[in-house]
Amino acid sequence: MGSARYRRRPMSNRLLVLCWHNIDPTPAFPAPAGHGRRGFERQLQLLARFTTVIRLSTALDLIEHDEPLPPRAVVLTFDDGYRDMLDLAVPALAQAGLPATFFLVPGLVSGRIRAWWEDLAAAFDRTEAEELTWDGVRHDLGTPTARRQVHDRLLAPLKRLNHAAREDAVHQLTELLTPGDPDSDREYFLDWDGARALVSAGHEVGSHSARHVILSRESAPVQATELADSRAELQSGLGVRVDTVAYPNGTGEDYDDTTLRLAREAGYRCALTTRIGLAERDHSPYEMRRMVIGPTTNVPSVARYGWQAARTKFWARTPRASSRR
Repeated sequence: MGSARYRRRPMSNRLLVLCWHNIDPTPAFPAPAGHGRRGFERQLQLLARFTTVIRLSTALDLIEHDEPLPPRAVVLTFDDGYRDMLDLAVPALAQAGLPATFFLVPGLVSGRIRAWWEDLAAAFDRTEAEELTWDGVRHDLGTPTARRQVHDRLLAPLKRLNHAAREDAVHQLTELLTPGDPDSDREYFLDWDGARALVSAGHEVGSHSARHVILSRESAPVQATELADSRAELQSGLGVRVDTVAYPNGTGEDYDDTTLRLAREAGYRCALTTRIGLAERDHSPYEMRRMVIGPTTNVPSVARYGWQAARTKFWARTPRASSRR
């Protein structure tokens, strides 16, 4: 399945792909306690009633065979492999009768790496420092609001670094903020038993790179290794075929033409981004767009926004008869 093949086809319909990261709050994704679960369950109720939720593999099969997607087709995806995917998302999905795809990072699943974004957010939450001097700039940390603002300002430049430089910078920052206090992030992420439970529950699993590196920041050999090794390790550990990938971070700056080529060469059918919009037939299957939402996001508004970007009506007041698995 190549991008040229997609471009030759007339576009007959479009697909809304939604992306969550977590449901319960974490340092990196804070939210009022309990609101996430209730909001997520409400989101699924709305999706089950008013849209046709299908598997990602089903959508790809229909597109590859030039068959129409069902009306108001939606695919549900989850990135990173947070533990609450198993504890909260899977039961809620089962109750709503909806399928999903979970994009996992083998390095996190195995415990070989740490989630730098969670470590950094936790350090800002727990620091007792009143100020931080970083890169020659003094930052005030006197209030929780000030700490969150500084954290948010530092995220963008950190994401522009390659993996090794970012790991070093985050280590230095956490030592400045919480010296000698390495918070454990293991409680937040699935292990292999949890990942296998996703599969046993009937859901699909895709790759999110081997170490959650931002691919465009890396050399071609590193990108190739990240894409190939993550697929191989997930297939070996889970005993299922893994042929979809979601680029870490996933904005237009986080992958490049080399990434698209290497994803295809690694054997993936498609690759998902976090670029806002709809997945369309005349776009490359290695640049599928998604709408990133949280568990309390208003889903009708998200659907309207996504379809408005494509000048196509999506959200309707009449319910769908059922959702397809």
